[in-house]
Amino acid sequence: MGSMKITRRGALKLTAASVGASTLTALGFSPAQAQGAVRAFKLERTTETRNTCPYCSVGCGVIMYSVGDRSKNVHGKIIHIEGDPDHPTNRGTLCPKGAGLIDFINAKTRLQYPEYRAPGGKEWKRISWDEAIDKIARHVKADRDKNFITKNADGQTVNRWLTTGFLAASATSNETAWITYKAVRSMGMVVFDNQARV
Repeated sequence: MGSMKITRRGALKLTAASVGASTLTALGFSPAQAQGAVRAFKLERTTETRNTCPYCSVGCGVIMYSVGDRSKNVHGKIIHIEGDPDHPTNRGTLCPKGAGLIDFINAKTRLQYPEYRAPGGKEWKRISWDEAIDKIARHVKADRDKNFITKNADGQTVNRWLTTGFLAASATSNETAWITYKAVRSMGMVVFDNQARV
């Protein structure tokens, strides 16, 4: 038999392969089975939902993937978020904040329900969405009724309301922004701005 020539690099490769195979075998894994196993694609059984990133005025499109049985009144769990390649603004890319959106959604400290603290109170109390919207509407109406200005000092009709302002979100569509602007201006509100300017 002829002599076999082994280089240093070949010896290292052979040693690494032997150690790896023996370690897998010692742990109860067969190298042939491990190599032949096929992992399922993690998004295979998910529901795909398109949305807008909530962070800044750019309004990047995102795709959220959730798992769940899709039954009525059952909320799926979002397991993955990525940029929407079909969105004209970001074309699939996301900044670091957008890329970390999954952590924001699943954070234990995320407030998901309205809370109310009574004047002079120290504790926040969870209330329903209906209660929260009703409280907001009552405060808005009371302030507008009290402070609405129909005429200025010269007797000119101005129909304005200066004591309450509105700060709108910028991560919305043009249609949503237009409706928000019309609703706010129709109440006579003058102090109105958009989060994009913050």
